[in-house]
Amino acid sequence: MQVQGLLLLLALILLAATAEAGKNKKEKVKKDGSECEDWRWGPCVPNSKDCGLGYREGTCKDESKKLKCKIPCNWKKKFGADCKYKFESWGGCSAQTGVKTRSGVLKKALYNAQCEEIVYVTKPCSSKIKSKSKAKKGKGKD
Repeated sequence: MQVQGLLLLLALILLAATAEAGKNKKEKVKKDGSECEDWRWGPCVPNSKDCGLGYREGTCKDESKKLKCKIPCNWKKKFGADCKYKFESWGGCSAQTGVKTRSGVLKKALYNAQCEEIVYVTKPCSSKIKSKSKAKKGKGKD
């Protein structure tokens, strides 16, 4: 009878320990210690020039934070780095304007950015004719 009581007590202790461990996993503790959930983020501001590493500021009630961010140097500054678009293929070259156009549909707006739903981009038509095949060096010369 004592062995059964001891086993029952041991089982209860084990059950209580696993339940406590499960609770700790379910509770999300934020790294920064902030309980605020309605953060408003500003644009990424580069440290120098108009691209590269920088920071973005966020506010929530009376709290504020800075996060590191990066603006790629080949980015289309017209839309901002926080607006992600899915672009179609380039259209044909317009003989009147000398440019070709394509459109992009908004995929994702990061950090609550205000993004246009559809954007249009243009680029000059290429005057170069690309060759289809190039001979590889060292091949076929015997």
